[in-house]
Amino acid sequence: MSLAYCRTAAHRVARSLQRSDISSSTSSPFCKAARHNHKIQCTVSRTFSASLTYPDESMEHSYEQRRLPVTQFTEDEEMIRDAARHWADEELRPLVREMDNEGKTRPEVVQGLFDHGFMGMEISEEFGGSGMNFTSACLVVEELSRVDPSVSIMVDIHNTLTNNAVRFWGSKELKEKWLPRLASEAVSSFALSEAGSGTDAFALKTTATESPDGSYYTLNGEKLWISNSREAGVFLVFANVDHSLKHKGITAFMVDTNTEGLHVGKAEKKLGLRASSTCPVVLDDVKVDTADILGEVGLGYKYCINILNEGRIGIASQQIGIAKGCMDIAMPYLNDRSQFGTKLADFQGMEHQYAQIATEIHAAEIMTYNTCRMKENGIPFVKEASMAKLYSSQVAEKAASKSIEWLGGIGFTQDLLAEKFFRDCKVGSIYEGTSNIQLQTIAKRIKDEYR
Repeated sequence: MSLAYCRTAAHRVARSLQRSDISSSTSSPFCKAARHNHKIQCTVSRTFSASLTYPDESMEHSYEQRRLPVTQFTEDEEMIRDAARHWADEELRPLVREMDNEGKTRPEVVQGLFDHGFMGMEISEEFGGSGMNFTSACLVVEELSRVDPSVSIMVDIHNTLTNNAVRFWGSKELKEKWLPRLASEAVSSFALSEAGSGTDAFALKTTATESPDGSYYTLNGEKLWISNSREAGVFLVFANVDHSLKHKGITAFMVDTNTEGLHVGKAEKKLGLRASSTCPVVLDDVKVDTADILGEVGLGYKYCINILNEGRIGIASQQIGIAKGCMDIAMPYLNDRSQFGTKLADFQGMEHQYAQIATEIHAAEIMTYNTCRMKENGIPFVKEASMAKLYSSQVAEKAASKSIEWLGGIGFTQDLLAEKFFRDCKVGSIYEGTSNIQLQTIAKRIKDEYR
């Protein structure tokens, strides 16, 4: 009996139990079949397989009551993950090196992200989105990161920051105006950072002045290090309506990229993520209708804090993808290359190294996807999100460095993408909250727990 057949049979039994509520029935043919086949082999990843045992007593509980591991995904989640994996391997991979050298994301890549529904993951079908959950969005980010983190960061920012901000706090009119565009054709950019407000984000100087009749605001200021800015169709801009109120004057505005007075500057030349545009954005008397304010005036700082907590989970997913991408390159090489008559992968010194990296990647996965489930179930997750981002970024750096060592001289060249992953991963400890900020956040929560 094939693994695929067994897995399909297991899903069929589970679905039947869920539909018919026959978990306590001993006469059901599904229960008899399940008891007859206690062990079902199923593929759980591209690399590993595991034996799942269903003892008799497990059949006495409904499908909903059985707790699955956090790294076991629903059929919908597996479907979108596999779709992202296939698209990344077939369509994205051939362009990665060229885009990195050019410092640009190809238009056909951006269009492909929209065509496959990766840019509207949690936007409801009512607005043209995919109607998936947060875990699905993070799985897509991870899979794209295994091939090109420069592309995955576009997807991550768009979904976990802008899209969700509009979904959570946008008015009915704002949702109707922007969500269909965000799901189908408008890349978004999260315009928060400025020259004097990086980690201290609420020290921003950009102003928003209300018109005499209250129908619009005029924005003036300059944003720096703004990702997706070259491709963006809309910017989520944070500006202060009254600096005397300090952070309580910060307000969020949805600004169309074609608005008069908005100028995107020259892209930064970066160590990594070179195909991802990072540019200054100048706001010179940019007029924005009051209807394009996200949520309420003066609550932008709250929206920012909350949405960045979610964004950190997305960054953790990106870093896991980078670490797995390094293993994807290194492990086939170690299994293929021989020295002194022995495969490199068979030397005990090598076995210990890649076993350690694989263990740390798995730990990062558990942390990250457990935090996804916490978020989806309304459980506070700020500490766990910081832990996931912190640890995943550390694992990605370690995996990238070790993979180059394992590959030897070829790993130091551009013949393989290992050196690109090495460059790309470093920003994981910087953006959306530095590692020190994550440690500070974690420490604060731990102190509160013990008081």
